[in-house]
Amino acid sequence: MELLNTVFIAKAIIVGVVFAITLGVAAYSTYFERKIAAFMQDRIGPDRAGPFGILQPLADAVKMFMKEDFIPANSNKWLFIAGPCLSMLTALMTSAVVPFGDSVTIGGATFDLQGIDVNIGILWVFGIVSLGVYGIMIGGWASNNKFALLGAIRAASQNISYELAMGMAIITILMITGSLSTKEIVEVQQNGHWNIFYQPLGFIIFIICAFAECNRTPFDLPECETELIGGYHTEYSSMKLGFYLFAEYINMFISGAVMATLYFGGYDYPGVEFVTQQFGSNVASFVGVGALIGKSLGFVFVFMWVRWTIPRFRYDQLMNLGWTGLIPLAMYNVVVTGFGILIGKPFMVSIAGLVLLIAALFVYDQLLVKKKIA
Repeated sequence: MELLNTVFIAKAIIVGVVFAITLGVAAYSTYFERKIAAFMQDRIGPDRAGPFGILQPLADAVKMFMKEDFIPANSNKWLFIAGPCLSMLTALMTSAVVPFGDSVTIGGATFDLQGIDVNIGILWVFGIVSLGVYGIMIGGWASNNKFALLGAIRAASQNISYELAMGMAIITILMITGSLSTKEIVEVQQNGHWNIFYQPLGFIIFIICAFAECNRTPFDLPECETELIGGYHTEYSSMKLGFYLFAEYINMFISGAVMATLYFGGYDYPGVEFVTQQFGSNVASFVGVGALIGKSLGFVFVFMWVRWTIPRFRYDQLMNLGWTGLIPLAMYNVVVTGFGILIGKPFMVSIAGLVLLIAALFVYDQLLVKKKIA
């Protein structure tokens, strides 16, 4: 019983720390997004709230809490409240199965630096991500506003379209590792055997789909202000709006953590054996936590970089890319991966398949140019 209580307390602490890190990163992602945007546009960015503007997220939180909490008269009140809550809940639940580090030993007991280690971890991630669209759909429909409803419909069709390609990209990871557990997927990649070397095309497909799942530019059609005012959250104010905005930044960080877990070795880093020998396994595990968070923040930077670099697609371009572009590429990647595993050379076949694809696309482009000239 005492051991059970100890394990429960340890797991509760780990889950609390994971949630705290996730919320902290999401809060300050708003600050760094403004700073990165200012740098790219030759501006200063936030610089009034605290030194270098580092208290700006706190000022934004106070502003959100102080705003009027308005609920439209003709809206469905309970669903209007449930929408942002569901978006926030699903965003936080995804982080539960991400292995933030290896195991640590404290007081003779060993604990995994992971909220829950289930043997269907990657299906958990995929399932929770799929549920996230319900928060947007419910909020857009309950608002009783045409612009909000259009944004919600766009979000639903966009997420369904890009989840298909994302799912097939994940299938290739399962084919290589032979497990659905995120912990085992990371363990297979230890000592530099990262999946990015075996699945470069799969990673490209996955990160494009991650942009669409997070509703980030150039896939921010559900909330594009030039067409839909504010999209699905047009009628929201105060912390209900804050929940929607906060959930987007949480999804960015968790998407980065999932991509680091699936393709970049998770908490693996160069020199892990040296650190273990010199300072012990516990120190090496905590350094691994920093490595995973660093990789995740690198992807968050990519999300922000793309937002201020590439204009958004038209809606027909968005759907065309998902159905006629990414899904055939994902199917091609599954076939190539299966062939590589069959002959026992997955690395060579994946590289050869990528080169062959690029060559085919180049030839196709040249044929289109000649056809236009003719």
